[in-house]
Amino acid sequence: MTSKAALFALLAMWGVGATACLPAYAQETTLELDTDGDGEDETSLTDRVWVRSEEGQLPGSMLIFLSDGTLVQDSCWETHRLSPWEMVSGTSVKWDEDGVEIAADITTLTPNELVLTLRLKGGETEEQHFAPATLPYVCPDIPKS
Repeated sequence: MTSKAALFALLAMWGVGATACLPAYAQETTLELDTDGDGEDETSLTDRVWVRSEEGQLPGSMLIFLSDGTLVQDSCWETHRLSPWEMVSGTSVKWDEDGVEIAADITTLTPNELVLTLRLKGGETEEQHFAPATLPYVCPDIPKS
């Protein structure tokens, strides 16, 4: 009977000890880019709604870089798109649009502005300006020609 109790105790210890080796959950990480170099007012790229802010563009185009690696692209004029995105370096991101990889440099990231420089085919670039969405946000009326 003593050997059975010892065997049971040993198996129980192995079971308890094995739980300590379970993997931990990954912590969410976000990009923090301090563009003015003073160490203050750092702004996160992720988990914010960024609305296109250039003059001459249809209003309502937006990007949402979720910290789980999902990019939500939406606008008042088209249906939304979900695609994977990732940080390539400290100041570069890439995402997939219908099988085409889009690469962009984060030129500016402040509490009030996000500027992306998209690297297009043929060496061309396109600069896109975004501002945080103000709440509540409602799509504007479609401009009439």
